[in-house]
Amino acid sequence: MKTDIILSGVGGQGILSIATVIGDAALNEGLHLKQAEVHGMSQRGGDVQSNLRISSEPIHSDLIPLGSANVIISLEPMEALRYMPYLAPDGWVITSSKPFINIPNYPEQELLEKELAKIKNIVLIDTAQIAADNNIARSENMVLLGGAVDAIGLPMEMILDSVKRIFASKGDTVIEQNLKAVMLGYEAKGSSL
Repeated sequence: MKTDIILSGVGGQGILSIATVIGDAALNEGLHLKQAEVHGMSQRGGDVQSNLRISSEPIHSDLIPLGSANVIISLEPMEALRYMPYLAPDGWVITSSKPFINIPNYPEQELLEKELAKIKNIVLIDTAQIAADNNIARSENMVLLGGAVDAIGLPMEMILDSVKRIFASKGDTVIEQNLKAVMLGYEAKGSSL
């Protein structure tokens, strides 16, 4: 097994929490893991990106080469497009469909949708709407993670167990919200993957 994942978004959206859950699940499956993070401007609103490499064999570098990412998981659609040069020809993009407009010259929605439509393997999930409809607004990142589980290649049971471990210190209510969010995202992605 070998999966190279690029996680992207905007500071404060919870990209690093997704990386933590995936990393925990991979390690508990006995897999090798390397991670490199770029925290953008190290503040809310800045670009955040993480390279996450999972393999059954030893991994020698924590950086994903151009054209070889199996999956791009992004909480922000423009950020997903930013990392397209890293996507393998048969790779998947799982992204939130709703933009997080944090810059004055953000592209028009129509242009953004046109670019996203060019991607061969894409899953668009309205994570914000799903989270709002289910009163779990702070778990939008876990909705996206649920939509990406099949592309990641780790068993759902391992992802759910990792969510329980990672959020254990926050109490049962937060754990249950995040478990629900993962399952809602999984259901929302449909049978695309």
